Amino acid sequence: MIVTRTTADVRDALGGGRDGTVGLVPTMGALHAGHASLLQAARAECDTVVASVFVNPAQFAPAEDLDRYPRDEAADLGALEDAGVDVAFLPAPQAIYPPGYQTWVDVTEVGRGLEGDARPGHFRGVATVCLRLFLIVEPDRAYFGQKDAQQAAVVERLVRDLELPLAIRVLPIVRDADGLALSSRNAYLSADERRAALGLPRALDAGERAWLVGRDAAEAAREELAAEPGLVPDYVEVAEWDGRRVLAAAVRVGGTRLIDNVVLEEAG
Repeated sequence: MIVTRTTADVRDALGGGRDGTVGLVPTMGALHAGHASLLQAARAECDTVVASVFVNPAQFAPAEDLDRYPRDEAADLGALEDAGVDVAFLPAPQAIYPPGYQTWVDVTEVGRGLEGDARPGHFRGVATVCLRLFLIVEPDRAYFGQKDAQQAAVVERLVRDLELPLAIRVLPIVRDADGLALSSRNAYLSADERRAALGLPRALDAGERAWLVGRDAAEAAREELAAEPGLVPDYVEVAEWDGRRVLAAAVRVGGTRLIDNVVLEEAG
């Protein structure tokens, strides 16, 4: 595995005359089995796999957890090598946003509501860093997880609107045996908070079951969440992005904010 830290190094590692397909897995590190599912898909589908590890400051608001976000470079590099990654890209912020950088991407409609309202400016940071990575790596495919459903929709719209020559692959959520969606932020949870957090997937399951019998999915999920005093909902809503209908929720557990969703209808 080649480890690179600058855009020039990535391009040199990939070479000018590429043979076969290139897959990109963008991550913020603190890698877990959810990331592993993306890496496995990329390895199975592409000739060359590039994975980035970059905690993107542009997608964190001033009061959010940028400084304490989990970081373990040695463990991440080990996980990437074990997954068969060919090129690891671990840039410093100035490699992505050089001095004087002032060009930003705003996906307006898809980026509104839910996470867009809860975290103003978040999707501008997501869209911009993804476009930067796409232009640096020039992948044929890029891999994202369904857990960040609105983020995936933002990236899909970015690629469609700018007619970028790559396919976006969105893979299913990976969950622990107890049902909690895997997330780097799960590391923040105490044992009691972890038990309380299980109310989130239970609520989404209740919403999905309600939807299947013609009831209001969001209302059913809210009712289930109300029975768990350890959870404070930010939102519980049904959203539709480009034909995919999703029941999405964000909750606070102590000082930790978690998001999760279930797909109610796939795009037709």
